[in-house]
Amino acid sequence: MKHVLVFFAGILFAVGLSLSGMTMPSKVIGFLDIFGKWDISLMFVMIGAIGIYSAIFHLVKPKMKKPVYENEFKLPTRINIDVPLVFGAALFGVGWGLGGFCPGPALASLFLFDVSVLVFISLMAIGMYVGFFIQPLIPESFYRND
Repeated sequence: MKHVLVFFAGILFAVGLSLSGMTMPSKVIGFLDIFGKWDISLMFVMIGAIGIYSAIFHLVKPKMKKPVYENEFKLPTRINIDVPLVFGAALFGVGWGLGGFCPGPALASLFLFDVSVLVFISLMAIGMYVGFFIQPLIPESFYRND
């Protein structure tokens, strides 16, 4: 049953991304072009998503001791902003701006069989794979927030 619910949640997420326009690179790039022809509509999508998630999280979580299909809630515990976080966020943003996709909408667009989507996902997968080899080479001092 857990896998059915996860699959349903993924389908619901993909439909939401498609309906909101986040699977269209031109719309995403229009949103990121704040000094040109700025398309503010995705901001309302993000605010709506954050608002709904926040409301449900704060109403449901206090009433649950644990998730339905897990032994415990797995919530982030880090609160500091460090160099790897800023670097990773900047790298993500550059990729989002250049490609017009972030991973979720790209995967939701996969079934369009558009060459640009297939190229993006292939390069994203290669980048993630290469990252496993690069990360051990980064000095420990890069991760410390001294």
